[in-house]
Amino acid sequence: MKRGREKIQCQKTKRGREIPDSVTTDLTIEIFSRLPAKSAARFRSLSKLWGSMLHRHYFTELFLTRSCARPRLLFALKRDGEREWSFFSSPLFHNPYEKSSLSADFHVKLSRDMFPTEFRGPASGLIYFSGMRISQKKGEDALVPVIFNPRTRQYATLPKLTRYNQFYSFLGFDPIGKQFKVLSMGHLGCSDDHMILTLGTGEMNWRKIQYPFKHDPYSQGICINGVLYYLASTSTSRVSDVIVCFDVRSEKFKFIKPKCFYTILVNYKGKLGGIKLNGDGHSNTLELCLWVLEDVEKQEWSNYVYTLPGNKSIDLSYASVVGVTAKGEIVLTEKYTFRSKPFFVFYFNPERKTFQRVEIQGFGEYYHENLHIVSAFVDYVEVLTMQSTSSQAIAYVSSGERPKLPKPQKLARRTSSRQPSC
Repeated sequence: MKRGREKIQCQKTKRGREIPDSVTTDLTIEIFSRLPAKSAARFRSLSKLWGSMLHRHYFTELFLTRSCARPRLLFALKRDGEREWSFFSSPLFHNPYEKSSLSADFHVKLSRDMFPTEFRGPASGLIYFSGMRISQKKGEDALVPVIFNPRTRQYATLPKLTRYNQFYSFLGFDPIGKQFKVLSMGHLGCSDDHMILTLGTGEMNWRKIQYPFKHDPYSQGICINGVLYYLASTSTSRVSDVIVCFDVRSEKFKFIKPKCFYTILVNYKGKLGGIKLNGDGHSNTLELCLWVLEDVEKQEWSNYVYTLPGNKSIDLSYASVVGVTAKGEIVLTEKYTFRSKPFFVFYFNPERKTFQRVEIQGFGEYYHENLHIVSAFVDYVEVLTMQSTSSQAIAYVSSGERPKLPKPQKLARRTSSRQPSC
């Protein structure tokens, strides 16, 4: 990528040799682009030179490209019965001949004092909380929507949306316009309108959005190539299930009739997939039914059925599918974790017919003996996009401390026409 012509200046070494500053700058950017997102974000504030260098659009795009080449597995641990979240991530397991254990890196803990709600995402590295308790200047607390980067601990508050009934929210990303959007859907039978919020557009405001007919969302959403998918019902009895397709850029809805009831929607090599699990408690085997949407307009599906092998040391009845890697490996994790027990992730390769168990280490020292519910997300990409045009607008969460309300801000947009394929 060209960065424009710059006046070439030189630095002298101890031996009197001159080295162009462009060489030093390029080398520095190359080194920083290989760092974790948390480290790169910290280096931005250590010096004006590094801050200017690492805020360049070229560096942001380079870092994103490098992050896409090293996706991770994001873990969100929720303490049972409490609104308390701890976030970790680990590398994806690639080589079946390597050791069967990986270490998880701790990122941040959101305590129950913050009163964090259920979150949505991740989408392009960020997640959305419909409510988080924020300390304001006058000492009062406010429960406001928040966009959060679990890797860098950065967050940005969003305009509050008043709702009189229950609602369901989703976070989507438009890779062409480089925009994040939050979709807030009211439940069937309620009087609230469906609303949408576009991030990074100066003064942000919620606005009404048109939809073909009422539906009731009941699943997590997944964003694939700018289209947000989620499961919904068109009746209160949930006898009419549909897959909702929401184009984040055009803000148009489409509805697809599923072939069967899915437990989870996945990104299967860039296509929408649905997975249903059928367990056999006696033989400890698990039948995995995979449907892949080959043609959206014609609603043509392909179907695959796999039987995961039983093993006395693996209790598949406590496992759930969390996604599919870019290479097509189906990933399962245990649903719960205790400090006194090891935690496992399972990788099933349909082509090789291999089933690998990998122990994830590093959870135990960050929580008590209580049961924790585990949510996991495949191909999590580290990003630096929380930075806005004002360096003081973005705030940071410290583990165990209630976040403070940052100054009014807008989130930065990516303006490049190029989107790395990740």
